[in-house]
Amino acid sequence: MNKSKNYFERKCNKENLTSSFTQKTDQVGNKYINIHQDLLDRCTKGDKGAQFEIYRLYYKSMYNSSLRIVGSAEEAEDIMQESFLSAFQKLKTFSGDVSFGAWLRKIVINRSLDVLRKRKVVFEELHAELPIANEAEPEGEPITVEEVKSAINSLPDGYRTILSLVLLEGYDHEEVSEILGIKNVTSRTQFSRARQRLKEILIENKKQHTREKIYG
Repeated sequence: MNKSKNYFERKCNKENLTSSFTQKTDQVGNKYINIHQDLLDRCTKGDKGAQFEIYRLYYKSMYNSSLRIVGSAEEAEDIMQESFLSAFQKLKTFSGDVSFGAWLRKIVINRSLDVLRKRKVVFEELHAELPIANEAEPEGEPITVEEVKSAINSLPDGYRTILSLVLLEGYDHEEVSEILGIKNVTSRTQFSRARQRLKEILIENKKQHTREKIYG
């Protein structure tokens, strides 16, 4: 991260950002009409105010996507700065065949995966999917969204990445194998193992919480 805060980070307070990624789009033929098209047009002309507004609208959703992959808030912050700057520089190449959000998300995910490649993350290659444990959830309070997020973040890089890409970002295993440069069976195997490990973590965390409530 540069020592001096860049334009977007100086202007925007992360805690007050809204998640407006759920933009409405109409599809005409093969083109998407974004409700933020006016802002995007101004961004292509170098309008800093419009660029900041796009940053504010999309930051939270994109940050969460990156964080789920890299597992580090600091690295996800860096990726956000780089991704938005890259997107604004390449905005004239945005064809409109997909929504702007999908186009931007691809930039964010690719940069996040670049960080993992630098860590030399290894994706295990097995030749069969493992069965998912059928242990029932412990009785008590239901598992919260925050508990699931925390459990996902505690997974090893390889597990967390494929689980996020498939379960949360909506990629299929063919796409994941192409993105990561691995075999389709490796993607499926890693996803099965990640899902099993996630369930184990959630169950153990819930049991621990119950023990703490009982014994103090």
